[in-house]
Amino acid sequence: MERYSVITEKNPREIVLLRGSGCKWKRCTFCDYHLDSSSSEEENFKLNSEVLSKVTGIYQSLEVINSGSYCELDNKTMNLVLETCIKNNIQKLCFECHFMYKNQAVKVKEFFKNHGISLKIKTGVETFDADYREKKMKKGFGKATPQQIAEYADEVCLLFGLPGQTELSMKNDIETGLKYFERVCINIMNENSTAVAPDYSVVKIFSEKIEPDYRCSNRVDILMDNLEFGVGTKVQEVLK
Repeated sequence: MERYSVITEKNPREIVLLRGSGCKWKRCTFCDYHLDSSSSEEENFKLNSEVLSKVTGIYQSLEVINSGSYCELDNKTMNLVLETCIKNNIQKLCFECHFMYKNQAVKVKEFFKNHGISLKIKTGVETFDADYREKKMKKGFGKATPQQIAEYADEVCLLFGLPGQTELSMKNDIETGLKYFERVCINIMNENSTAVAPDYSVVKIFSEKIEPDYRCSNRVDILMDNLEFGVGTKVQEVLK
């Protein structure tokens, strides 16, 4: 399991994959990231300390992910994230956060602001088609509009390569994301341990008709493979 990496293109930053108590939502039909979790705060903190010790502040920007939301990290880890930022002169920090924690996100932004750190919140909306998002993906955003989601989130993740998605729906998601949010991260569905499989005909449409238009956009990250940021592991290793 790789838990530290440096991203040098588009939005240069260090990225760490920490471990928390596990995603509290855990209902997304396509997701098995919650397998990377532990109920032991002591063991989580030990692991997270080792990972955070690798941060250098090379770009003064750090993204923290943990297979869920930052709220599911233990308090000692959260304090260590702050200490790590101060020690390494991190000016910009990014956390992941599910819609269910939207009210807490506003408060944590203010907390880090008081320490001179700009906190950005990234959320996995996956699509702005609310019916598809809730009936097929079970995301737990209800009928929230892009405007409502933007009240707490600065960046969004989109998920493409699923049955029923079209060239029009994917382009609409990207353009909506760029209209209301600072950055968009496009993830292409990879095979994992869930019953949801990639639709490779949809992946082909994305690769041939959409990806070329956004490849060079500094506001769009495109991950054809979910390990392209340099952190994570194949599902087979998680299950061992």
